[in-house]
Amino acid sequence: MNDDPLITRAARHLALPQIGEQGQSQIASSTALLIGVGGIGCASATYLASSGVGRLLLVDFDTVDATNLGRQTLYSAADIGKLKVDCARSRLLALNPDIDIVAISERLSGDALSDAVRSADVVLDGSDNFATRFAVNDACIANSRCLVSAAAIRFEGQLAVFGPDFDRSPCYRCLYAEADESLDNCSGNGVFSPVPGVIGTLAASESLKVMAGIDPVNGQLSLFDALSSEWQRLAIGKDEGCLACGQD
Repeated sequence: MNDDPLITRAARHLALPQIGEQGQSQIASSTALLIGVGGIGCASATYLASSGVGRLLLVDFDTVDATNLGRQTLYSAADIGKLKVDCARSRLLALNPDIDIVAISERLSGDALSDAVRSADVVLDGSDNFATRFAVNDACIANSRCLVSAAAIRFEGQLAVFGPDFDRSPCYRCLYAEADESLDNCSGNGVFSPVPGVIGTLAASESLKVMAGIDPVNGQLSLFDALSSEWQRLAIGKDEGCLACGQD
């Protein structure tokens, strides 16, 4: 029996031929940038941390509110009023103390956002508004970084992977050229508590595949309907006239 706790933790990954020692080593040496530590981000961060991602950058300027507790599983009632990134970092380090977690409690934009994206091997966007999603998308294009985009509202969830070769693959703006205000956030529309967890877990799966060198499900939109428990998958065509990644 191996006494190395890192190898013991990764034992089930090491047993997978698609990951093995090389893939797990790549995960352990990778940096994941997580935009938003809400319902999606809590689920994603939990599996990224438990899977041994070497460095995890958590970006969220918000504080914990009582209305978050039904779906944002890294927080407790004692955390109300505290910064989400600080609470999340503490919980995740308790889960896996052998990784580096950086808490960034501000809204990143411009050069700061670009620098954070450039420092990461994969970017997971679990934010709840189109302005942030568009800005993160543009930064991923500028820095040739793979973007895992996840969203949840009402009983619906969606997930897509974009890039990193945006000369050939679509970007988030190819899917949403303009903001759809009906999907902008869940505060006014409501959200079924398990849906962000489902989508966040799958977003972590796609991110880990990227880091391990396994091809993600790129350029396709996966849609989940919790009422019917059904999935749909739609191909996303590259828009050559796209303002962000188009060639025209």
